[in-house]
Amino acid sequence: MKTTLRTDITVAGICDGFVYNELEGKGLFGLGGKLTIQPEYQRNYIYADGGGKKEQAVIESLLKGYPLGLIYFNKVADDRFEVLDGQQRITSIGRFVTNKFAIMDNGNPKYFDSLPADQKARIRDSKLLIYECEGTETDIKKWFETINIAGVPLNDQELLNAIYSGPFVTLAKAEFSNSQNANIQKWSAYVRGSANRQEFLERALDWVSAFHEGGDIGGYMSRHRYDNSITELKTYFNSVIDWVSTVFLDVLPEMRGLEWGRLYEEYHGRSYDPKKMSADVRRLAADDCVNSRKGIFEFLLGGAVDTKLLDVRVFDIKVKRAAHARQTQEAEAKGESNCPLCAVGHDANKSKIYRFEEMDADHVSAWSRGGASTAENCQMLCITHNRAKGNR
Repeated sequence: MKTTLRTDITVAGICDGFVYNELEGKGLFGLGGKLTIQPEYQRNYIYADGGGKKEQAVIESLLKGYPLGLIYFNKVADDRFEVLDGQQRITSIGRFVTNKFAIMDNGNPKYFDSLPADQKARIRDSKLLIYECEGTETDIKKWFETINIAGVPLNDQELLNAIYSGPFVTLAKAEFSNSQNANIQKWSAYVRGSANRQEFLERALDWVSAFHEGGDIGGYMSRHRYDNSITELKTYFNSVIDWVSTVFLDVLPEMRGLEWGRLYEEYHGRSYDPKKMSADVRRLAADDCVNSRKGIFEFLLGGAVDTKLLDVRVFDIKVKRAAHARQTQEAEAKGESNCPLCAVGHDANKSKIYRFEEMDADHVSAWSRGGASTAENCQMLCITHNRAKGNR
């Protein structure tokens, strides 16, 4: 890959013809239309996140004369470039110069147009260190995979977007990486993450690729790279979301980030009564014995059988020791085992007295049938019987 260092390009030059798309949240063009600021393999603009501290820091660095670090352009034709590394910094500069955000000065917000003339000139005349790169698409993409942009590493999906850039990624990002999409609020109830960091797109691809490609997102993106439609991707994602929101009428914070794609494949063929599911969700969410509220949904989808999903609160050590002492005292007086199930059996353990460590606590009345984790509902069973009893 051939590189040429440019030191003659100023902020004013970069911002000539700068266009920022508010709807998509990205810088489009600069350098008098010769520069594509955010080609499709680039991540979305994220410096405005978190109150805009990073984009303000870029401007403050210019005002103080600090270097912004190297910027890389990919030369795609004569006098035509795209930003390979530095689009966050360039977009920050362009947004400020076009009065899209303000910096704070002694607690007062200041837009570019309200700065003193000398500060405006200092920003406009600042020279940038830029490498022009020329190479094959493979060279450029492989190099791009190694980039850390301003100390924020590309995440897995951003790298995949770069590797498989094309019409499919363009359409997919317009749908799932657009923070202005009206569906984001609904999706956020079930999917954890940010549109700007490609996490909704990643989840959509994860779900559909699990069905079609055995979970290989890269394989799915490669196969569809040059498709001019994302109908399959959208349809599958919306099918999962619609199924979840139909089965579970209540939206709990613990629903965010669950493996809804896997659960959809496993359970969407079953029928459920949404009203009953709602009542069961509320009952379990209010149960102090349920340690894992995240497990409530799979527990109910599976027929309320696998209590391990709920991590039901066990008896504390004092309750267990008290139950063991009580049972042992009563058993010795009767000449029978302190394990109630051994005591009514017919084997050699009928009169065996077990040590505390040889026994496990058990609900007399099963938790799944309303039994509480209280001293009154605690009995100690030998380990063999306790494991065999399960949830019968």
